[in-house]
Amino acid sequence: MSVPLPPKSSGMKLHHSGHALSRSEGAECDDAWIVRERRGALVAALADGVGASREGGVAARRAVEMLADHCLARPLAWSPRRALAEFTAQINRHLHSESLQRHGTPELVCTLAAVFLDGGRLHGCNVGDSSVFLRRGARLLRLSTTHTLAQPGLDHVLTRALGLAPDVEPHFFETELADGDLVVLCSDGLTTPLGEERLAALLAQRPTARSLVAAAREATAGKAELRDDTCAIVLDITERGAAHDGPGARLEVLPALRAGQLVTGHALVRPLASGHDRVWLAEEARGARVVLKFPPLEAAGSEVMRDAFVREAWNATRLASPDLVRAWTPGGADLQCYAMEFVDAPTLRAVLRFGRLGVEEARELAQFFLRVGQFLVRHDLAHGDLKPDNVLILRGAAGTTFRLLDLGSAAELVSVTSRAGTASYLAPERFRGGALSERTEIFAVGVTLYEALTGAYPYGEIEQFQTPRFDSLPRRVTKLNAAVPAWLEAVILRAIDPDPERRYQNFSEMAFDLANPARVAPHHRKDAPLIERNPLLYWKITCAALAALNLWLVARLLRH
Repeated sequence: MSVPLPPKSSGMKLHHSGHALSRSEGAECDDAWIVRERRGALVAALADGVGASREGGVAARRAVEMLADHCLARPLAWSPRRALAEFTAQINRHLHSESLQRHGTPELVCTLAAVFLDGGRLHGCNVGDSSVFLRRGARLLRLSTTHTLAQPGLDHVLTRALGLAPDVEPHFFETELADGDLVVLCSDGLTTPLGEERLAALLAQRPTARSLVAAAREATAGKAELRDDTCAIVLDITERGAAHDGPGARLEVLPALRAGQLVTGHALVRPLASGHDRVWLAEEARGARVVLKFPPLEAAGSEVMRDAFVREAWNATRLASPDLVRAWTPGGADLQCYAMEFVDAPTLRAVLRFGRLGVEEARELAQFFLRVGQFLVRHDLAHGDLKPDNVLILRGAAGTTFRLLDLGSAAELVSVTSRAGTASYLAPERFRGGALSERTEIFAVGVTLYEALTGAYPYGEIEQFQTPRFDSLPRRVTKLNAAVPAWLEAVILRAIDPDPERRYQNFSEMAFDLANPARVAPHHRKDAPLIERNPLLYWKITCAALAALNLWLVARLLRH
């Protein structure tokens, strides 16, 4: 649906309001809404938790927060329509996978209605029966569609919702905006009691969201069967803003690079790794050094590889943490690379070539891994390739600190089921198609700690093409390094247990043990021999057996 309008010269100006009300006083509302603006763009999203699911309200609140955050920080190479498509799919996978993990059935389920206003245009989508309307002049236009059963009496039954199935197909719409437009997002708790005719009449008065919700509540007075959680967002467009001159940035794959070449105002100095000429040390005009990472040459002919690099650059530049190397996108119309701060420090791999870490440094390394892991989880991500090569170690008078490198393998939790990553650090379930999770990341942390303290891999070095078995017990850390205390050995052994159910289930659980050594219980694999699981009991049984044998021998001797 499109109404062409001439471009204007000024920025977008609007007033917005939102309001939600639970069906009964004192009850928690399962509808959620959000409106956020950044750099002249605005995202508004509304979600309605499905009443039949146990965590519909949680899903609704999480969906609107994630969508707003992601859309306003979207990769420059993605259009608003592409961003809405990618992020609704991502949110849907996240809700559905978490539901199955925690409950075995879809319980994090909600509807969604969202709009993205940028450059004088409205881009939007909806899933389920939450609605989006545009009022222009005296006309009320429905931009959304309704995903419910068409049979009489069953029009309340959803056919699509976020979190209901592994994949979702939203309805997308787009239109030019005009000065004076009203854009309304609302849940079925508002449209069902009011109807479109009554809604059109109310919008003629240019109401606030609170007024619309109050009208819906008044319409259900004495009609308990019609009362529901109710939510609305009203966007009152004063000035639509300037139209963009053209599409957003595109990814440009530069051919072979050479020292001295100028790229985005930076002079290339040298590749940072031998045999890898797509990551370069570079200098700015004022002499400051940075690292530039370019898409692989193969990306020129592969949309999949181009998209993977765009995602990597997006993740690297949107995540800000003192445990990560700071990254940004250099200026320019096209995306050619992304930049990272140059940290003049060796990798943990380089340090381990000359010796092991001390116990305190290893403990700090573990705490660092868990802290950055929790940070990524809050963004629904897992690193996917934790290992010594991807950690910088900074030693100074104030102590040792670490920085995490390379978000090239970072992906949504429970989204990746391939063997992407370095084989020696992959959890056993990753070789069987298991998804990225906190437990698989913890396994990689455990392998790295084992290696840092002993100089060996717990299950031997694994080649990328191998499908290893994890039958053999790793040698005890304390046998290979007598300086390691028993409690730290127990933490590491639990982290690298091949059975994911006997491993730490989340980062916070492992962090608690690291902070409370006195409360750490010994850890043994369930198939470990008794002498390893309980030496005291083993020797008690052995001594008892020997005593019984001696008594038997004495008795035989006496008889003869």
